[in-house]
Amino acid sequence: MEKKNIENRELKNAILEQLREKGCRVTRQRELLVDIILQERCNNCKEIYYMAAKQDPKIGMATVYRMMNTLEEMGALKWRNEYRICEQNGAKSGYVVEFQDSTSLEINPELLHGMLEKELETRGYLQERKIRRVATLQV
Repeated sequence: MEKKNIENRELKNAILEQLREKGCRVTRQRELLVDIILQERCNNCKEIYYMAAKQDPKIGMATVYRMMNTLEEMGALKWRNEYRICEQNGAKSGYVVEFQDSTSLEINPELLHGMLEKELETRGYLQERKIRRVATLQV
């Protein structure tokens, strides 16, 4: 359990540093939201809001939505049926491709980005454009 607390503290510090680099003030409410996401499984902003409001009744729903959007834009947060902090700063990150024979392959984001860009260029989809970001779509 202590190891998880240390990892969470390191992730929190990395996320707060990214916020500062982006020009955001690191407020007590923003820290609270990061703590909640690190400690709880959160399915949506409403759940995060209710958890945060128990600790800080002055927090607003708009603050939660803006913070979640900011974290997603920074790449520090992904939503896939629940909000999850992305591992970063030397931690393992990337994509896993699962094959029908139950084997899998890990691909780092830069490699996947390059492969995708090359394939889109070959098929004529890029048309002098560059990929800004790739998002997952849950169907």
